[in-house]
Amino acid sequence: MTTSTARTDILSDGLGLDDLCFDDLFMRSLPGDDGPPTTPRQVHRAHWSTARATPVPAPTVAIWVPEVATLLGWPSTLKASSNTFAELLSGNRIAPGSRPFAMAYGGHQFGHWAGQLGDGRAMTLGEVVHAGQRWEVQLKGAGRTPYSRQGDGRAVLRSSIRELLCSEAMHHLGVPTTRALALTLTGDSVMRDMFYDGHPAREPGAIVTRVAPTFVRLGNFELFASRDDISNIELLLNWVIRVHYPDISGSPPANTPEAALVPTSKDQRAAFFVELCRRTATTIAHWMAVGFVHGVMNTDNLSILGLTIDYGPYGWLDHYDPAFTPNTTDYSHRRYAYARQAGVGLWNLTRLGESLLSVLTEADLELGLETYRTTVQATWSGLMSKKLGLDTPDDELFGDLLGLMARVETDWTLFFRSLPDVTSGVSPTDLSLADRDPLRALAQVFYAVPSDEVRVDFEGWLSRLAARVAAEGRDPELRRASMNAVNPWFIPRNYLVHQAISEATNGDFTAVQRLLEAARSPFSEVTKDPALAGKRPEWARHQPGASALSCSS
Repeated sequence: MTTSTARTDILSDGLGLDDLCFDDLFMRSLPGDDGPPTTPRQVHRAHWSTARATPVPAPTVAIWVPEVATLLGWPSTLKASSNTFAELLSGNRIAPGSRPFAMAYGGHQFGHWAGQLGDGRAMTLGEVVHAGQRWEVQLKGAGRTPYSRQGDGRAVLRSSIRELLCSEAMHHLGVPTTRALALTLTGDSVMRDMFYDGHPAREPGAIVTRVAPTFVRLGNFELFASRDDISNIELLLNWVIRVHYPDISGSPPANTPEAALVPTSKDQRAAFFVELCRRTATTIAHWMAVGFVHGVMNTDNLSILGLTIDYGPYGWLDHYDPAFTPNTTDYSHRRYAYARQAGVGLWNLTRLGESLLSVLTEADLELGLETYRTTVQATWSGLMSKKLGLDTPDDELFGDLLGLMARVETDWTLFFRSLPDVTSGVSPTDLSLADRDPLRALAQVFYAVPSDEVRVDFEGWLSRLAARVAAEGRDPELRRASMNAVNPWFIPRNYLVHQAISEATNGDFTAVQRLLEAARSPFSEVTKDPALAGKRPEWARHQPGASALSCSS
């Protein structure tokens, strides 16, 4: 604890830095590296390395998410306090109990083993325990770490805004994800080559404060397996299960190193792998249901808790395109395209399984992978049936719809949001009447005028859907309400975020705040903002930064 003189570091509501109550269970439980905090190097037999933020000249908190502060037990008014809090969220100041560290991990990048990677531009301030939940508080873009390789460890404003908006939007869409607490401007600039095309430029620097129960990912285990470091695989597996899988450990979440490292049984380890596969499958199915494309599904970017993690060159479907990828680095092979995400998840978990063969059997791993296969399909079918307003899945009906949507550019989000207007309270006979235009309510969802052949096929499909709805006999208004509860009117479309970034670069964060507010209620008609609910404008189809992105941040 600090002395009484440190109480001059008042944040708000009479609180001081020492009242933030940081913990360091991860560091106290697992072997680490106390070497030079900013010198890149290979780190062996360690789960973490001491880190130290690169000082920035004029930090200011530009965006604050009070509901995430509440998760930590921190007052929502902290942003309005003195510059002390901005100093903390930039890494310029360190609170009592905080021991900043960068995590060690490896990974397969675009299908190839990349060796040691680690937190090259992220560092954890510490952990916070509130209401029985442990949270890791991390700064992304705070400077060099031992894992930065040739990088500077910094982040630019555009990537920081994108991560903050998308992580919060995903949470409110019901997709498991990390959260974002704040975006802090650094007061200086960072040199970046946005598209790796030989045209670097200086961009405003920023740091996003992100929050998750843990940022351990598949690559943590892969790194130790690549070095035949079985003892550290076992330590980390015990820690993950004891701290973050209490239903499997059979005891409350561990809060001491002794409890966190109690050896787990073979059955507990097998159950962990099955549950991780189930969670990952559920998350990826939810991605696809809302039209989200991660963009860079390397094994080091998949969470050990099944959360969405590391928002880099992600994107959202405007029109349905199974081959869509927002990542320019992936254009030649489209490994991480929209329709390939479920398969990539299985591939990544298989790589993790290979890393765990020292502590699990092949039968255990196959059970987990089969759980993934069945869960991703069942979750996808269930979500699609809800989006269509059906009580039970109809994979053939939905598969035919995807075929139709691929024949004419059809807006993914708007199509499903508009569907109740076409089929609620309408019989199959009504849809076939000559004087009725069943596509009229869907006119705004197409990016091109459907051909006569496509129109006829769409009308036939709508008649089949109406027949299913009639057979189920659901109340039309209850069906409409249930569909609107799973089909959002708002997603942070690529072009909307691009526009908000452009304004924020000029010092105006109004648009960012507007998108953040919309993200909090993406399903509610009450809060629907028509300006944010339309199709992508044509100018944004190939606009750099709105349709094409790279890993540069």
